[in-house]
Amino acid sequence: MTRQSSDHDATWWNAKAPDIDLFERLAAAAYAELPEEFRKLTGDVEIRVADFPDEETFEAMELESEFDLLGLFVGVGLAHDSAVPQTGQMPNRVWLYRRPILDYWAEHDEALGDIVAHVLVHEIGHHFGLSDDDMYGIEDGTP
Repeated sequence: MTRQSSDHDATWWNAKAPDIDLFERLAAAAYAELPEEFRKLTGDVEIRVADFPDEETFEAMELESEFDLLGLFVGVGLAHDSAVPQTGQMPNRVWLYRRPILDYWAEHDEALGDIVAHVLVHEIGHHFGLSDDDMYGIEDGTP
């Protein structure tokens, strides 16, 4: 098939969905845009990206489809953390699931960066025990 090139289609013609590396950079950029006070509180929370939840998570969450979960906080939330460190405790992590997020993006009229930021805020918010109203306020930039 012969394609006629134009400036209009040149920006999207060869575009592909972001791979995991690009998605990790997008997540880091979205995290960097969150309010400084919020980021300071997150401490050593790791942000990880995978295509889908692993089998253990899939079964534990009783998901019907691997596309049902956009992100997940794994660890001990600050509201439940004890002052005594636990031996062998894994670091707190926020998992972003690339393929379900991309699927959600394809079905909604939202920017991919906004969706990633939303999932980050809500998963990190669970870490802090914040209410949904608190998390929406962080996203909106209101106290």
